[in-house]
Amino acid sequence: MSNIKKLAGQTLWYGLSSIAARFINYLLTPYLTNKFSNTEYGEMSNVYSLLPLISVFVLHGMETVFFRFSSSKNDTSQVHSNTSISIITAVLLVTSLLLLFPAPIASILKLSNHVEYVYLVASIIAFDALSAIPFAKLRQDGRPVQFAFIRISGILINIIAVYFFISICPKLIQEQPNHWLSSFYKPNWATGYVLLANLIQAFCTFLLLSKTFFSFKFQFHWSLWKEMMLYGMPIIIAGFSGMINETFDRIMLSWWAPVATEAAAKAEVGIYSACYKLSILISLAVQAFKMGAEPFFFKQAQEANAAKSYARVMKFFVIVLSFMFLIVALYMDVWKHFIDKKMHTGLRVVPILLMANIFLGIYYNLSVWYKLGNKTIAGAYITLIGAAITIVFNFVFIRYFSYMACAWATFFCYGTMMVLSYVWGQKNYFIPYATKKLIAYLVIVTILFYIHKAITLLWANQLFSYAIATILMLAYSIFIIKVERKEFLKMPIIGKLLA
Repeated sequence: MSNIKKLAGQTLWYGLSSIAARFINYLLTPYLTNKFSNTEYGEMSNVYSLLPLISVFVLHGMETVFFRFSSSKNDTSQVHSNTSISIITAVLLVTSLLLLFPAPIASILKLSNHVEYVYLVASIIAFDALSAIPFAKLRQDGRPVQFAFIRISGILINIIAVYFFISICPKLIQEQPNHWLSSFYKPNWATGYVLLANLIQAFCTFLLLSKTFFSFKFQFHWSLWKEMMLYGMPIIIAGFSGMINETFDRIMLSWWAPVATEAAAKAEVGIYSACYKLSILISLAVQAFKMGAEPFFFKQAQEANAAKSYARVMKFFVIVLSFMFLIVALYMDVWKHFIDKKMHTGLRVVPILLMANIFLGIYYNLSVWYKLGNKTIAGAYITLIGAAITIVFNFVFIRYFSYMACAWATFFCYGTMMVLSYVWGQKNYFIPYATKKLIAYLVIVTILFYIHKAITLLWANQLFSYAIATILMLAYSIFIIKVERKEFLKMPIIGKLLA
């Protein structure tokens, strides 16, 4: 339990910064969906679908490699040096290609009129990648407060810059037509200003991390690097496949949406992307857990009771996510106000995406077996299968069901990856998960959602809907407390309340 408390503490600190980052972006969602048309929001979403796909190759698994090799008997300074130099080299190669050949990338994103966006994307990727190992170093050294401060500072810079470019600049120019800003401000450059704000954030974050960044020794160890790449290559494949699963559906939707014009296709992307944001509560929890869990899993592997700790972590993780599912799904009438009304037509994708993200979180939890066992190729195979499901499902069904196909593709993709990782992992590294119990929890919250939906369809009253939602939440809470009473009694605060 002490180890789980330590993980919870790390998850809290590392997660707070990640939660703040994504929550502030979440707060930007109502602002941007109000300021942008569906088409403009879809255009922006398409560009941001590309960023993580390219970033995978720039980072080429070095974050995970850093944790894996730092936790072994290797010289930590050599690991730090190798990973830093490797990423710097990748940044120079990939960003040079983007800057030299922007037109093909712009064409893929249906942005032939805005080739300049690719230059901004290249710069953002470069600074983000250069910040990756310094952030990892802070996590490895157990400096979560500094980590959180830098992350949150960068985020605040981003939101201020977005507001300045989207709201303040047009107002100043309207009030003073001869204002100096009017000489370069472009009224129809909506996505460009969001990207420019992101670039300012990435650059400032890098500056805040510069001391940590330049702390490595410029010494490259070829033999160690080859060993790192042997471990990291499957992570690149898994990472790229994972990004296809996570973001490529937007690009495919812009290609194949069953609408008459390119602008209408971008509008479909905008609606889907905005509604995807409503699954953010679970996405935040998964991201926070991932930040704290990766170094924890590697360190915990040395302990005799590691497998039992992993099983217990999984149990609490699923319980937390099941509550988050209910909080969003049962109170959808509240959450829907975080996006503009013109986007509400896509709300039916939210419960599907919530459960899909639960599957993804469980998959991240299960991935401990192949990362600890140096079998990262297994992760590559699993995510490749997930990517194949994403591409084939979307290719077949988008032209008939638009963004609903994207939502179900995400659901089946992450569900398949979760099952494959569990079955394969139990054969190679047995962990005593409470499998039947955890499946029951997910089934129960799904049933509660449909009960709520059926009741509110019969009586469409908002206060009544909230009342039924609250009753169902309380019923599930009492059920969990009774079933997991022994576990909760081991926790100091909750244990005193239940005793």
